[in-house]
Amino acid sequence: MHRSKLFKLLIAFLAITTFATACGGSDDDSSSSSDSSSASDSSSASETTDSSSESSASETSEVAEETEEEAAPEQEEAVVAEEEEVTIDPVSGGTLRWGIEAESDGLNPTASALSASGRTMAYAVFDTIAKIDEDGNGVEWLAESWETNNDCTKWTIKLRSGIQFHDGTPLNAAAVAVNFNAQLSDPLVGLAVKYLFPTEGALDIVDDLTLRYNLLQGDCRYPSTLLTSQVGMVASPTWLQAALEDPTLDQLPVGSGPFRIDSRILDSQTTLVRNENYWNGTPYLDAIEFVVITDSDIRGSLLQEGEIDGLVTTNVPTIVDLAEADGINQFFEDTGDESFTMLQAGKAPFNDERAREALFLATPNENYQSLINLGIPRTANQIFTPDEPYYNPDIVMVTDSPELAAPLVEEYCADVPTSCTNGKINMEYQYSGPSVAGERTAEVLIEGWKEFFNVTIDMKPQGVHIQEVAIGLFDAVGWRQFGYVNPSTDHTWLRCDTIGALSLNWPRYCDEERDALLAAAKLETEVEPQIEIYQEVSQRINDSFLYIFHSHSIWDVAVSDDVYNICGVTAPNGKALDCLINGDVWFNTTFIARD
Repeated sequence: MHRSKLFKLLIAFLAITTFATACGGSDDDSSSSSDSSSASDSSSASETTDSSSESSASETSEVAEETEEEAAPEQEEAVVAEEEEVTIDPVSGGTLRWGIEAESDGLNPTASALSASGRTMAYAVFDTIAKIDEDGNGVEWLAESWETNNDCTKWTIKLRSGIQFHDGTPLNAAAVAVNFNAQLSDPLVGLAVKYLFPTEGALDIVDDLTLRYNLLQGDCRYPSTLLTSQVGMVASPTWLQAALEDPTLDQLPVGSGPFRIDSRILDSQTTLVRNENYWNGTPYLDAIEFVVITDSDIRGSLLQEGEIDGLVTTNVPTIVDLAEADGINQFFEDTGDESFTMLQAGKAPFNDERAREALFLATPNENYQSLINLGIPRTANQIFTPDEPYYNPDIVMVTDSPELAAPLVEEYCADVPTSCTNGKINMEYQYSGPSVAGERTAEVLIEGWKEFFNVTIDMKPQGVHIQEVAIGLFDAVGWRQFGYVNPSTDHTWLRCDTIGALSLNWPRYCDEERDALLAAAKLETEVEPQIEIYQEVSQRINDSFLYIFHSHSIWDVAVSDDVYNICGVTAPNGKALDCLINGDVWFNTTFIARD
């Protein structure tokens, strides 16, 4: 039975630790992999090619040396996905039952808020213009080639010919333009796109299969920055027009991917069937059934009982249970996103840096690591892992220091009494569920906060959870984000121009100097010049007191041992694709071999 490097860590941990009193963690935080040694996206030919997803801070710093600081975590070895060597020939047929952590509000890439579960379903239905290969570079998928100009502000994409959507509509430049314009006009998805382009002339159709993106600022890795994620998915323009007239069709997506929609019952099950006419090889599976099981412990139990064939989780107790079980193969990746508590700077109480800093200081991160994470995932204090070139070893994130929180809370409540009751700051903590793991996480955090904060708890289904964060209806939330292969893909969450009535800069915190650093990074094609830039970005994020980082998420893709080729997809040019980016799974070549 296949085991990864993490299994050895789990066994060692089990040998010295009793889990009887340990609380569970949550893999139900909402969303959004480390860069490789090369920063270049592969390209066909071009002049310049894409070298190819919050006053009193000073008071704390003065006494920081006298406190227990959460300094740079030790550089533990990264946990990486390891594919089991397949010794049997692929078998066609069978239905894969896949447990997902949450439902998506829809499966329309131009309008729906797709977190990890939604993306997994959507990637089976839709193709993207580009993908990320195993070396971390952009590689052509629906695109046949691309090229850019000298300052990387214009990107010309040539599409492959002969590809059709599931409804028979041809893939061409006009179809991509319909998708692009629909994304621009959507109030939420458009936030991820609008800031990159002029209001007029953002996209030109050159010919039937060629289009040109005209950027406001140069991005020398544009295909891997944007065209590999939701924004790079291409839907049938015929279906998109119908969905505009009847929004219920957002639940019945039409793409060009390896599987097509068969049925969808919200909050229950989505069934996809094989696309017999898929342009990039016929999939082996007859069908995939995505079953919504929000509680990670239950999801893990159903896998062990054979009721489902696979799942994705970041919940450590579930990972440990599955590591001890027979008949389960696990594939791990921990260089992707981070788990953290996120604060909103757009309204009281956390529009005041004193309140934000006080919550940091009162956060029981040590208990979180031992009780929620069982001491297994790598502790985080920034968006990069220690083995990434952009990691800043000088970052110090101070938590577990309640004695330093007290004077900040006293001062804040004296100045803003309307946000306090009985000398404590009033706040709400929101998480997605229902989930026992989410409840336990809230309990552990609030145990540390309650001396200084009056905390109310709000649990929301993941789709509503994401919407309320986008609208700004939160104070503090459990969240999971960052960690894309190309760090510029994460710029959307940080920029000033993605703040509005709806925001993708979720904390609603504008730092123009940070924006300038981000813009400079996008002009570089090599890793070395970006290192100092991203280290400064990380320092500015730390100084803003917005993200209380807990850990670098361990993504575990766990499957029954008769499920093969979880990591087996190659691009048309033969290059193997990166596997398990932030829990994303591609089922193009997955098969089931049962007696």
